[in-house]
Amino acid sequence: VQLQASGGGLVQAGGSLRLSCAASGRTFDDYAMGWFRQAPDMERDFVAAISWSDGSTSYADSVKGRFTISRDNAENTVYLQMNSLKPEDTAVYYCAADPSGTYDLAGMDFWGKGTQVTVSS
Repeated sequence: VQLQASGGGLVQAGGSLRLSCAASGRTFDDYAMGWFRQAPDMERDFVAAISWSDGSTSYADSVKGRFTISRDNAENTVYLQMNSLKPEDTAVYYCAADPSGTYDLAGMDFWGKGTQVTVSS
């Protein structure tokens, strides 16, 4: 399984970015796909996740109402639309895949390289 994240960058507070995670190497019907983020000197935290099979989603409280996770089955790609960005959203964002379908960091067996998101105030 290979995961390729992209779409990070520098944006002003209040702006938007869309992250993409292209997945390859197998079919992902039973997988959960997640986005996590890690700020300097902080632990890696859950941001959002989606079930590949039925599209159900879960979000961290800190991003609810601002971020939207979605998937494109035909393209094997998961997206994270981030609106109303805040300086505290600054972090390296990682996409990950869990074959067992959970949304837990511990269950994510596959990780992509991170993409930097920087939100200026």
